[in-house]
Amino acid sequence: MRHRVKGKKLGRPTEHRILMLRNLVTDLMEHGKVITTIARAKELRRMADKLITKAKQEDKVKAIRDVLAIVTRKEVAYKIVNEIAPKYKDRNGGYTRLLHYDFRKGDAAPTAIVMLVETEEESSESKEE
Repeated sequence: MRHRVKGKKLGRPTEHRILMLRNLVTDLMEHGKVITTIARAKELRRMADKLITKAKQEDKVKAIRDVLAIVTRKEVAYKIVNEIAPKYKDRNGGYTRLLHYDFRKGDAAPTAIVMLVETEEESSESKEE
């Protein structure tokens, strides 16, 4: 039975799975989008939303420490706390979007694009241009 079991194992040992997801979250925050398999994308979305919520704290020092516990690069942690999280200050969750993309060439695994959602300010700026 799967009572109270959260997340997927993704066919990897625990340490490898956690580090893989940390690297995916770091790349998502650095580049704005990532292409990966659907199973990984769903786990990535859970982790990324929790990370942005932690980064929205009032105390910036604590926010940076909490983000650095997950993100693997210090520059990306500062970017999350100072640039990404303030954009979502009025939004309660749902910071990422998952779009089904294509099939991977090697093994035909279905892939998806995980991207950060545009805020209303960004979408209005792009329409004005």
